[in-house]
Amino acid sequence: MASTPQQPPDGRSGDLQKLGTLKNGPTGSRSDVIKSPGLSKRKTPAEPPISTLGVFYAFLLVNTLAAAFVPIQDCDEVFNYWEPTHYLNHGSGLQTWEYSPEYTIRSWLYIVIHAIVGKIGSLFSSRTTAEFYFVRLVLGATCAACETRLLSVICKTFNTRVGIIFGIVMATSPGMFHASVAYLPSSFSMYTTMLGMAAFMDWRGGLKTGLGIMWFGIGAIIGWPFSGALIIPLLAEDFALSLMTGDISEIVYRYLDGVIRSLLVLALQVAVDAFFYHEVTVVPWNIVSYNVFSGSSRGPEIFGTESWDFYIRNLCLNFNFWFVLAFFAGPILGLQFLLHRRSTTNQSPIRSLVFIAPFYLWFAVFSTQGHKEERFMYPAYPFLALSAAIALHTTLTNIGTSDPARLMGKIPAKLKLYVVSLFVLLALDISVARTIGIVTAYRAPLQIYGPLHEDRLINNEANVCLGKDWYRFPSSYFLPKGMRAKFIKSAFDGLLPGQFTEAKTGFGFFPGTWLIPPGMNDQNLEDPGKHLDINHCSFLVDSYFPNLPSSDLEPNYIEDTGIWEETQCSAFLDSSQTTFIGRILWIPDLEQDSISLGVPHREWDPYRGPNLRGRNRAVSRFKKPHLRRASPDPEKPTSRARSTFKAPEREPGVWTAVDFKRPTAPPYPDWDVHETKPLPYRPFRHGPYHITMGLRTMQWDEWIELDNHYPRFHGDKKRRINERGEKCCKTAPEAFDGAIELLEELCSYLPQRYPSLFQSTPTGIHNLLTQETFDITARPLAEDPMQMAARLIQDDLAIMFEKPDGQYYLLAGAILLAGFWRLSDKFGMPLSEIHTSGDVPGFRTKLEKGMMNFFRRIQPGQPVLRNNYFIQVDDDLAWSHSIGSEDPVQGDGGVMQAAGWGSAEKNKAIEHHYFRSERQSLRRLPRSGGVVFTIRTYFEPITKVVEEVGVPGRLASAVRSWGDDVARYKGRERYGEVLLEYLDGKHREQVEKGLVSETEEDGKYPF
Repeated sequence: MASTPQQPPDGRSGDLQKLGTLKNGPTGSRSDVIKSPGLSKRKTPAEPPISTLGVFYAFLLVNTLAAAFVPIQDCDEVFNYWEPTHYLNHGSGLQTWEYSPEYTIRSWLYIVIHAIVGKIGSLFSSRTTAEFYFVRLVLGATCAACETRLLSVICKTFNTRVGIIFGIVMATSPGMFHASVAYLPSSFSMYTTMLGMAAFMDWRGGLKTGLGIMWFGIGAIIGWPFSGALIIPLLAEDFALSLMTGDISEIVYRYLDGVIRSLLVLALQVAVDAFFYHEVTVVPWNIVSYNVFSGSSRGPEIFGTESWDFYIRNLCLNFNFWFVLAFFAGPILGLQFLLHRRSTTNQSPIRSLVFIAPFYLWFAVFSTQGHKEERFMYPAYPFLALSAAIALHTTLTNIGTSDPARLMGKIPAKLKLYVVSLFVLLALDISVARTIGIVTAYRAPLQIYGPLHEDRLINNEANVCLGKDWYRFPSSYFLPKGMRAKFIKSAFDGLLPGQFTEAKTGFGFFPGTWLIPPGMNDQNLEDPGKHLDINHCSFLVDSYFPNLPSSDLEPNYIEDTGIWEETQCSAFLDSSQTTFIGRILWIPDLEQDSISLGVPHREWDPYRGPNLRGRNRAVSRFKKPHLRRASPDPEKPTSRARSTFKAPEREPGVWTAVDFKRPTAPPYPDWDVHETKPLPYRPFRHGPYHITMGLRTMQWDEWIELDNHYPRFHGDKKRRINERGEKCCKTAPEAFDGAIELLEELCSYLPQRYPSLFQSTPTGIHNLLTQETFDITARPLAEDPMQMAARLIQDDLAIMFEKPDGQYYLLAGAILLAGFWRLSDKFGMPLSEIHTSGDVPGFRTKLEKGMMNFFRRIQPGQPVLRNNYFIQVDDDLAWSHSIGSEDPVQGDGGVMQAAGWGSAEKNKAIEHHYFRSERQSLRRLPRSGGVVFTIRTYFEPITKVVEEVGVPGRLASAVRSWGDDVARYKGRERYGEVLLEYLDGKHREQVEKGLVSETEEDGKYPF
């Protein structure tokens, strides 16, 4: 155990030292080194008797095990790094507010580096999970290379034993086990810290200050800006040496060298971020600005705070005795110098303190911060390990002395060996037990999603939902292609991630990186739009701990076997029922009766995940609803529609705002304002014709439909607003709040569904095609809110409000392209009068009662759709001038002539016949209670429509089946002969060509 300190080649010891300068190697630049008397008399020690390659393989083995087994401990790793990488490589992923172009506090350069690695990994397997683990393996290999480089330099600079102890700490500590392969900037900074330490530490061939500054600079720029603070003691040493030699030009040169290299990296980062964000931004400064200068309503502390001793407890768990040694490394070195006036390594105590100081600096600074997280310590882990190694080496040197004049020299060598061995083995055992404990206790989230890849469960359009376990989601890499992770409401009331837009646009690559996502903020304020209705969940991941109470927001979904069927279950540690030792270390499973004796044990509960419907418990299960019915067939109303619209009893005209938020709309796949064609709605069947409301359930992402006719519709609306103004767009004072609510809904929905056309702004919305920006927060508004809303979409709009008489009145509307009716005629009318004044067929006998009940019962979460169709004998989308003037004119005898089919020219040529179809959506606004109609018109020549297979015969049958009242309402008498003759001829042509049969069936309604 005895150890005699060696004199280093530069003569470093506790003796009086002097300074000198030497020429560098082949570069010829100058650098300062310390020399002592007698240097020429001492022999340079041999290289450390260790194999660098063997050390690398040892680190690589440990890090490979970490890559394969360690659970993800920080949800930031998933949402801020794995998810953006998944978006770059696979076109989908969850997006946090930090990646919004409004805030830009995450750099895409860091993501691109890992995305490239992931792409390489995808060459070996098509499974995204394989890509995930390949990236982890590369991270582990990178860390191993950095660890090997630093250990090699430590052996040559301090001595071999310090290097070996450093290697043991790094290879066996639980903290390094997960930090080594964590996809986090703090881990990246840890890698560069090791390389920077090695550069500053290695004086062979001259000082390498420029290289050291570069590595710390890369860690601060690409990784975490605050990690740059670790360089301060190292620069202080370098600066002190320069002052002592008096050669200031050399230090200026070295500093400039390092700074220029770092600035080149910063320039690359700015360029990459400008490409992705579409704006020039300096991300490291943005991070510092937000975390340090943003004020009390922002900054890190809004995400939670911890007590002052958090890092003491955390580092004790992750480094056990090694942390204690590191913490007392300074006092140990001080005592060594005071008592023995010499160093135990090849370096003086002062230089040893230089490499211990960064750990003390880092620990002190971050312990004073309110917001604390384990990953914040990662960059300082190498300094901690080196401090522990120096402290243990110094202690061993003193314990191992055989000098009988000293107390330690009188203790038998074997006893000292046993004590030291016991200490080291105990530290190793605790480290291994802690590491195994983490892997076995918390790995369920990495295992639970496996069944989703089985053929029996693969559903390329399924939603995998997460509630209270949202922060345990291991990333979209664990979901099959096409599946999406969604969030349902839980007790968590902070800001959840949204979705990167998946739209393909003509505005550049990766539009999700530069289009402003909806609902983001930098104050951790909840956005209800990030929640999905559980009815839209195909799978649900949930945890279940029997001893934790459930709540309305977090029910025990696992126990609801009537709705959910278990797919997968994995064990997860129940910390509330596990002893302290069992929580922090791996304890072999014991018999039940041993638990009653108070023996340390671990309690397991299920964490359930994907099953036949989707769940996950505290141990890991998947459950999938097996009784819930499939989505309604769009051809017909759902059989559940009647119960769907039941509403609580309330007084007529009284509406209490409800807490409902429309689910976030996914981007319309491959939508393009110039390429996406209108949907071919053909809402007619073979006769007989039945008068019904024809309602069917609407999916939320179907609310507003836009296509490549948008420029025309937008132009027509703009012209109509300029020409007719209030005649077409009007809001009653009592309906203003409802109109604003509709406008807010559109400003939320449109950027989500059509991100290549609309962009959210802090005050409203921006149209990327027309370059119009709408401020919906200004008061007064620049124009009527309904008029503003109408400029955004192709639909006409109307809002009905209930009054105390129980009737619904048209109090807000933007009717610009209706064709056959005018807002000015209907504004302020109750629903019944609107229909009776227009002679709607069968309204009194077949529609009125059901329609009134429907309006009374419709709830915000249950929107519906309906379609209708007309024949028009002119080509004017906005107003069918063939039935008369849009404005009443005075006829003979001073009588005002109303427009109607009676004035239309009879049997015009087929080229004048147009097929006019309306797609109407109806939904209740949750705040104001108004019922919104959106009326989207599709307008095509009959001569074009009949080219579709089956359409001529089906349309002819439908027109013939109209009753007299319907035929009169739709004006068949004015065009029927020409239309039907033409349709019959086209139908015969299709029959003769074998395209349809004489008994052709109905198509898939309403298409």
